[in-house]
Amino acid sequence: MKKIAILGSTGSIGSQTLDVVRANGDIQVLGISAGRNIVKLEEQVREFHPRLVAVWDEAAAKDLAVKIQDTDARVVSGMDGLLELASMEGTEVLVTAIVGMLGIRPTIEAIRAGKDIALANKETLVTAGHLIMPMAKEYGVKILPVDSEHSAIFQSLNGEYHEEIHKLLITASGGPFRGRKRSDLENVTLEDTLKHPNWVMGQKITVDSATLVNKGLEVMEARWLFNVDLNHIQVVVQPQSVIHSMVEFKDGGIIAQLGTPDMRLPIQYALYYPHRRYLEGDRLDFTKLGQITFEEPDMDTFLGLPMAIQASREGGTMPTVFNAANELAVRKFLHREIRFLDIYDIIGQSMERHKKSEDPQLEEILAVEDETYQWIESRW
Repeated sequence: MKKIAILGSTGSIGSQTLDVVRANGDIQVLGISAGRNIVKLEEQVREFHPRLVAVWDEAAAKDLAVKIQDTDARVVSGMDGLLELASMEGTEVLVTAIVGMLGIRPTIEAIRAGKDIALANKETLVTAGHLIMPMAKEYGVKILPVDSEHSAIFQSLNGEYHEEIHKLLITASGGPFRGRKRSDLENVTLEDTLKHPNWVMGQKITVDSATLVNKGLEVMEARWLFNVDLNHIQVVVQPQSVIHSMVEFKDGGIIAQLGTPDMRLPIQYALYYPHRRYLEGDRLDFTKLGQITFEEPDMDTFLGLPMAIQASREGGTMPTVFNAANELAVRKFLHREIRFLDIYDIIGQSMERHKKSEDPQLEEILAVEDETYQWIESRW
């Protein structure tokens, strides 16, 4: 019986992780967490019987404690609660399905406690990859990618030699606005943005998909996950979302991972690695698929990708500024405070004004995040 804890159990990835647990029956969930969705948390407590429940919001934590006082689950709150859950005794794997830079400190705590990380939190490696990857190696823990593209690369590299990699090919659907130009995006609505053509995801990542920021974050993350230079990472638009990513080797051979757009597959692969389990659901039928097409990403219109690559090349604290600016800009867009194209302006101006620091430690990364938030709030 594998024992896990989940950071962000009420979100899209967290909920689908519990779908995998429910379907297999041989994973025990010892800990779960959420921001403030205690209605869903209570349902999860009563179904999965975790020992520990972490709630970011202290008032919500108190409410939940009253609601589940008839169970054996203990409720903790705030960052201290997340850190306790991340390092709790008995778990083998921490699923980091939490959104944003909030996930960095719990991930570090889990690594120090010897837990393998099923990583769905992009921001951890985007902003602190230079800290996380050496630490994982030092403590002998696995970083198992849950993101579909990184899982595809991870699967494609199975049994291969790292030094024989020539290029990582990260695929993108193109999002809901593929084919449009900048002038077409001036008046797009929140509702338009949240209509992803292929994937069912949380709101933040769906907006990031529309801006191509999400693909930029994946490039930044892949650099650290697979120790590959940015010059050897290429983004290719594959609108059908059938090829989830590919690896080209020195001899020109390419290995790709294909499948239906179902996040349960990479989640399950991470939880049971190196083994595979049966997964209920649709299968690819190539006779009905007809064709798989490819395009270059439009980096003149969708500035999220080139700005991410620029931030990653500059390194230091610049990726933190890029990520923090995007997080706050997307939050404002979701609250209808800014327009779609303002997201790019906020990111670009935040990066332009920033004087980067080389090789930042955790406290400096978090301080730069906070300073970036304050600067944006003072202007938008």
